[in-house]
Amino acid sequence: MLIAVVGATATGKSDLAVGLALALGGEVVNADSMQLYRGMDIGTAKLSMAERRGIPHHLLDVWDVTTTASVAEYQVLADEVIAGIEARGKVPVLAGGSGLYVRAALGDLDFPGTDERIRARLETELAAVGAESLHRRLMTLDPGAAAAILPSNGRRIVRALEVIELSGRPFSATLPGYDGGHAAVQIGLALPRQELDRRIEARVDRMWAAGFEAEVRELRDRERLRDGKTASRALGYQQVLRYLDGEWTLDQAREETVRATRRFARRQESWFRRDPRVTWLPADEQDVTGRALALLKPLTRAT
Repeated sequence: MLIAVVGATATGKSDLAVGLALALGGEVVNADSMQLYRGMDIGTAKLSMAERRGIPHHLLDVWDVTTTASVAEYQVLADEVIAGIEARGKVPVLAGGSGLYVRAALGDLDFPGTDERIRARLETELAAVGAESLHRRLMTLDPGAAAAILPSNGRRIVRALEVIELSGRPFSATLPGYDGGHAAVQIGLALPRQELDRRIEARVDRMWAAGFEAEVRELRDRERLRDGKTASRALGYQQVLRYLDGEWTLDQAREETVRATRRFARRQESWFRRDPRVTWLPADEQDVTGRALALLKPLTRAT
């Protein structure tokens, strides 16, 4: 049995995944695209070793910050990790809010080919006009893909436009339906909008108090964060880099991080709400782990 804990940022997915793994004899598999990067700890809310409570966690700290993220590469890694966990007689518990990465781990995504000339032309255009301009074009050509991709994520916008031009189909059409892939139970954590917004702001405050500025500065100076097409655009990191460049004050960087994270959370909710296989639980319930285990109990008996 494969379990996936999904939902927006700051809903408690990581903690629930650990609770389920403890109760079921499981191991956690990361499906947060930014937690794959080494050194990006505070800003991605990676659990500390103590918070993991002895549960093995997989697919954390896989890439250098200069590596461009690849869902196709992640899918290969996730397939290997999940197969290994199952071979040990353990339960894989997937946890994360990166929609494409969850889909990659749950099923076989059909990744279209690439065309270097189209890609190069679009990347040149990206450098000239900016990500938001290309995102507006994507919104016209494929609203579904545009809704799932942040307007600041130039790399993924370029990829979506490349697939559309190369295949003549919407990028969103390359995603499979909801009736294939691995047999899995998906548990979604949801919060009222006001509470989610409050938690996001509290999380950003904790990041700042934990030394987030120093983390970004270290990654910039020693790990060449600026060279990373994906990592340098991550929530919080992008904003603090602008502070370090003298464009914003530190308070402005914090406020923009809160705003950008709230916008991203809306997109996450929209993405996961479209999947009819997700069973939703209130994240602010006192014993959400107990509720999730009750949901899983008939299935664990069957296996």
